[in-house]
Amino acid sequence: MTMPLPEQVPAAAAVRPTWRDLLAGLVVCVVALPLCLGVAHACEAPLWSGVWSGVIGGVLVGRLSGSQIGVAGPGAGIAAIVVGQIHGLGSFEAFLLVVVLAGALQVALGLVGGGRLVHFVPNSVVRGLLTAIGLLLVLKQVPHLVGYDRDWEGDDTFAQADGENTFSALWTALHRVVPGSALVGGLAFVALLLWDRLARRATRVPGSLVAVLVGTATNELMRAAGAAWTVGAGHLVDVPEIGRGGSAWSEVLVTPDFGRLGELQVWIDAVTLMLVVSLETLLNREAIERLDPLRRPTSPNRELVAQGVGNVVAGLSGGLPIASVVVRSSVNVEAGGRTRLAAISHGVFLLFGVVALPGLLDRVPLAALAAVLVSTGWRLSMPGRFAALWREGPAQFLPFLATVVAIVFTDLLTGILLGLGISLLFVFARSLGGGMRLLREEHVGGVVHRIELADQIGFLHRARLVGLLGRFRAGDQVAIDASDTEYIDPDLLVTIREFAMDVAPARGVKLSLVGFRNRYEFADVVQYIDFTSREVQATLTPAKVLEILKAGNQRFVSGHRLRRDLARQVGATSAGQHPMAVVLSCIDSRAPVEILFDLGIGDVFSVRIAGNVARQKSLGSMEFACKVAGARLIVVLGHTKCGAVKATCDLVHKHLDVEAATGLTNLRPITDAIAEAVRQETATVDRRGADNPEFVDRVAALNVRNTIQHVVQHSPVLASMLREGRIGLVGAMYDVASGTVEFLDGPLHGGAAG
Repeated sequence: MTMPLPEQVPAAAAVRPTWRDLLAGLVVCVVALPLCLGVAHACEAPLWSGVWSGVIGGVLVGRLSGSQIGVAGPGAGIAAIVVGQIHGLGSFEAFLLVVVLAGALQVALGLVGGGRLVHFVPNSVVRGLLTAIGLLLVLKQVPHLVGYDRDWEGDDTFAQADGENTFSALWTALHRVVPGSALVGGLAFVALLLWDRLARRATRVPGSLVAVLVGTATNELMRAAGAAWTVGAGHLVDVPEIGRGGSAWSEVLVTPDFGRLGELQVWIDAVTLMLVVSLETLLNREAIERLDPLRRPTSPNRELVAQGVGNVVAGLSGGLPIASVVVRSSVNVEAGGRTRLAAISHGVFLLFGVVALPGLLDRVPLAALAAVLVSTGWRLSMPGRFAALWREGPAQFLPFLATVVAIVFTDLLTGILLGLGISLLFVFARSLGGGMRLLREEHVGGVVHRIELADQIGFLHRARLVGLLGRFRAGDQVAIDASDTEYIDPDLLVTIREFAMDVAPARGVKLSLVGFRNRYEFADVVQYIDFTSREVQATLTPAKVLEILKAGNQRFVSGHRLRRDLARQVGATSAGQHPMAVVLSCIDSRAPVEILFDLGIGDVFSVRIAGNVARQKSLGSMEFACKVAGARLIVVLGHTKCGAVKATCDLVHKHLDVEAATGLTNLRPITDAIAEAVRQETATVDRRGADNPEFVDRVAALNVRNTIQHVVQHSPVLASMLREGRIGLVGAMYDVASGTVEFLDGPLHGGAAG
């Protein structure tokens, strides 16, 4: 019975296992074998324990995991921890108990959803992890490529056990080239490149398998010929055969020492190992998911459960801790693996090889395997990644670079933690300078300094809030807006309450509080005026109203409209109206006056008629707006691509009667008024119909000017108010394509421009 796994994420694409997955599994097996042995050697554990973990990681974890291309096994990143725990506990059997407990804790962590923590790891760190592993593969495998095999396979630490470091070993290797290994490695590398370029698409046989076969065959030919360059012991895979040297199955499959279950140190080591292995698994899972050509999603919680089960079984049967491994997974992808069959078969091949064919595996040169790993490393660490991260800015590039450099010069876990630390510094810096933004808003009642709080604000934002509030002095209008805020830290609530109750009144700052949730016990208090009240209207001049309309249109075009509480304005304007302007505009649905001038409720009277022409009823509305309601400005607003203007252009151009042509009996007063502008526009000789948009727009502008003249000539009331400077009259054109309102040349009528 298969245990239920949490969050089983369906694959993005249904891909069936094929024989290519088996070939990929074979390649991964050959590459993984020396890596498993190397990790066991570095952990000072029995060599078989590394191989056995590779088998479990392939067969069991490969079956339970949601990843289609990931390969699990013993990871080099935990070697130092394993050595320390084995020495500290005094026996390998006691350490196996730690592995069992760590695996059980891992399963529990996955079942409670702990895998989601990986989503807090920045992409820059994950990309740095991939790049660093690629660089390490190149730097660490080039010595094996040329026959310098003093360091164990799979070592990814900077300071090596042989006294060298990554760079000194590379330098030494280039000066101590073993000719036979260099020949085998070079031919394998060339074979891989040529095969991938010329033959892989036709045969689907992975170039990495070809490279291993070419390298092994080359050495066997030299051996058969008795050549001096034959690669010998020390430069070949060395499989610990079952029964060789007295080892038997009972000695290979070691069981844990359950008698030490009550020791505190065992549990401390188990928790430590669980955290380290889980972190490595989750981060490697993120990196491996990026390697999948099909970008199939995997559940981090399911991965934790799968790895935890694998670690329980490994600990019970004598294996090392298991984690997802990027190197083997990368080789799997390069070899053409596309389903979990590749990982599972690699485990089966691994077990079969060490049990039944150890002598055959012992003939594979390490240089041939190094050729495969160098190629994989180069693909993972393409130089273009550095340039790409550089273009994304310091917040992405510096954590990426720190992760790469630290992994290369220390080890995997240190590099990841340093990258996370630098990312957190950027988060901390953004928190200190973020969490809120200060907006300067030009309302009809004056300037309002609005502090908009973010969705979540914590104690780190307190310094910024205190700094912002400290700027304001007597007479300033300040609004703290929490309309979009779900959580406010208690420290900030105390700061806001103290400022509202004590500091603001003492300084003469008029503070408004808007949008706070009921649980914070802040009632909305609005002390600024964001609509045209009687008091505001009394202070306005025609020129000031024109400035307000221009600024509003700029906000509309830029997408930075003022935040308005329209529901509150409904109540505030219910007792009366005191508009600042009256706008005569077209009925076109694309020209809503309050929106394109970014106005509130009650700010303007809107008179709308097709073609924005002024006739008796329109004039009556404007007279009421100015003489009775106190509006300070009349705006005649035309617009581009006007349908009424287009129709009139065609009627005039074709000498048609409006009623006969349209069947509309009440349209004549409108088209007759616009026809005057059509006849006045003499700059256009040809195409004087609706099919010429430039001609239509020029007629529309002339029609606006004609309407202005009509208002002055046919409304003695408005004409008198214009002469006295009590109101202004301007024309404007609205571009329906851009949203921009262009006010026509000329001063406000009546000498009220100042």
